[in-house]
Amino acid sequence: MTQENRYNRTIYACFVGYIVQAVVNNFVPLLFLTFHSTYGISLDRITLLVTFNFGIQLLVDLFSVKFVDRIGYRTCMVAAHVFAVIGILGLTFLPEVMPDPFLGLLLAVALYALGGGLLEVLVSPIVEACPTKRKEAAMSLLHSFYCWGHVGVVLLSTLYFTVFGIENWKYLAFVWALIPACNAVVFLKVPIAELIEGGERGLTLGELVKSRLFWIMMLLMVCAGACEQGVSQWASAFAEMGLGVSKTVGDLAGPLFFAVLMGLSRVFYGKYSEKIPLERFLVFSGLLCLGSYLLSSLSAIPVLSLLGCGLCGLSVGILWPGTISMASSGIRGGGTAMFALLALAGDLGCSGGPTFVGLVSGALGDDLKKGILAGAVFPVLLLLGLWLRRRTAGAYENRAS
Repeated sequence: MTQENRYNRTIYACFVGYIVQAVVNNFVPLLFLTFHSTYGISLDRITLLVTFNFGIQLLVDLFSVKFVDRIGYRTCMVAAHVFAVIGILGLTFLPEVMPDPFLGLLLAVALYALGGGLLEVLVSPIVEACPTKRKEAAMSLLHSFYCWGHVGVVLLSTLYFTVFGIENWKYLAFVWALIPACNAVVFLKVPIAELIEGGERGLTLGELVKSRLFWIMMLLMVCAGACEQGVSQWASAFAEMGLGVSKTVGDLAGPLFFAVLMGLSRVFYGKYSEKIPLERFLVFSGLLCLGSYLLSSLSAIPVLSLLGCGLCGLSVGILWPGTISMASSGIRGGGTAMFALLALAGDLGCSGGPTFVGLVSGALGDDLKKGILAGAVFPVLLLLGLWLRRRTAGAYENRAS
């Protein structure tokens, strides 16, 4: 077996890692009303589970700068999957054994959020370190698996609930827990390369934060997360309000439409990356994203507004993986610290984008269209960041020559 074939197994395991991340983030929201009726937990407390999940993932992004390199990628990756298994399974029994069921749910969420945060920090640098060709293509395909995982979790869970009844959701939790359990075993065996080759020194945190290019990449990651989630998190409500459909149809017409097109855009770039310069594709995607925000918010025809949501999914697909690839090639020796901080910036955008859209919508009479129109500032800032990156990278090249 050639070296590249050996490391292909590592890349495939990372693909599954992003499916685990999709399970972690998207399974529990399908059970919110079930938790409400079964445990008597108010909906405002239940929504805190999402905030708690992403809050812990943000903390993991931040603190992993210090501990991941010391502990090692393999140990941290196996631990991430184990935390995910325990957290998902914990949903089935912790609410029953804790004095307050809500505390049981919080503990389960905390455990799988630790796993999700570690996965987000580790998966990209592990793929980047693999001695394979076409790294930009591999990165784009890698991130497409989060989209397919999201689609699979919603569709398969909905099918299960229809056939077996949502009251039997605990058995489904055991099924979803099998994925990280099996992948943990795989990561005990696959080869994992070093991101920084032996003898070389990676950039310190102090050196990173002194780099103007690093801060531009951080801006791009914030904008990538905000562009993506600014529409994605509101897509179901937008479909329900604009088209007057049920929540089930709204979930299918909104978030799944968005996720499928986002995944397709990542697969497309993964296949044709050798023919399309990354920077040009990012600029085109930023312009398409701006157009999708404007179409969604300004169109008087509901179907066109929904089409704008779908085009947003198509446009944002490359933003996150493309920015990571651009940072990796532009900032040599960034190491784990750079990947962790980029993940932190992306998560800040993911939480800040939909919050901004929601706050503006609420301030303007719960008008979601006006909130999305205000969110058009994110693709504008993204395009500005790409322009700044080009100028900064050009200055570095001229200085080096």
